[in-house]
Amino acid sequence: MEFDLENPLTDSQDLNSDSVASLFLTESDHMPSQNYFSSLQAGDFDVLVRREATASISQFSCNLDPLLSYLAVNYLDRFLSCHLMTQPEQWVIKLLAISCVSLAAKMKKAEFSLTYFQDEGGIIFDTRTIGRMEALILGALKWRMRSITPFSFIPFFISQFKPQDPLLRQALKARAVEIIFKAQNDINFFAYKPSIVAASALLCASHELFPLQFPCFRKALSNCLYLNKESMSQCYNAVQAVVLEEYESVSEAISSSVTPVNVLDQRFSSSESGNTNGKSTVTTLRIESDIKRRKISHYCHNRTVQISQFGQ
Repeated sequence: MEFDLENPLTDSQDLNSDSVASLFLTESDHMPSQNYFSSLQAGDFDVLVRREATASISQFSCNLDPLLSYLAVNYLDRFLSCHLMTQPEQWVIKLLAISCVSLAAKMKKAEFSLTYFQDEGGIIFDTRTIGRMEALILGALKWRMRSITPFSFIPFFISQFKPQDPLLRQALKARAVEIIFKAQNDINFFAYKPSIVAASALLCASHELFPLQFPCFRKALSNCLYLNKESMSQCYNAVQAVVLEEYESVSEAISSSVTPVNVLDQRFSSSESGNTNGKSTVTTLRIESDIKRRKISHYCHNRTVQISQFGQ
């Protein structure tokens, strides 16, 4: 049966107290070693090596399930935390990335062909070479391939929130998943357990989508015995920083589209159908940009307010 990241310990879809407790008790076994984060911060391990490896994983799994790519990066980080590679050759990084994708694909029962895994320099890694690297990775991970990730905790935390409308639950989950994917690229999140990242992502998503219900959800999570409030507050802060960066990038993209040249282009292209339509288009672009800027400003203000209230 295909490995489900939301239900890593059992094939049953039912949440029960034993399975939930097991997730929280064993999640640390599926994280990179404790010195991995400090090594990345101190520069003992080149962050560019990880960045290049994750980019290769994205390249090799671009046509596959995004959760497969996430799982492969989880294998990568756990392996690198045991085998700090200093200035490895390019083909070694490629081989490591390919092997992580191969293992994740096997766990997800995904169909793929090794012919896709060809280095840009023309090097083709055969099945035997990839198999040897897979064995090395499996040894480093102690054969714990059913990774416990932030996705594993989403059903439990949403059940604590208890939104009545299924569409609301779906929207909340979808936004939290987006945030979790973005957080994987930030090494600062290695300092937090998967459950903390999941709870912070859901909390941030609820603040975005259901601000009126946000205090209830925050209270439900703060009452969860499995969560450390201090760690939760810090991670929530980091998650909001990631989301704010996302908003700013969107705002910049909108702002860059409203330039004098673009305004002239809009008016010129609409001259045949009348000036009114061209002015309307330009005005709409300006309104959208202004709304986005106000939204970011409001978000920054709320951020400090909500973080200070989390422990209440």
